[in-house]
Amino acid sequence: MNSPTPQNQSNDSDQDKPVGGAIIDEQGHEIEITEHMIQDACDELEKSRTGELNED
Repeated sequence: MNSPTPQNQSNDSDQDKPVGGAIIDEQGHEIEITEHMIQDACDELEKSRTGELNED
């Protein structure tokens, strides 16, 4: 019998599941927002807040 996975832990497949929202790209295609996209955005925001973001 498998024990349940705690909700605060996610596996790789959870990172690509839609979280209930979407964005529209320049061509008008709907792109579902994933947990991975949110985590990336939060990481980038944190880096910019602490001055770690490299400007291109």
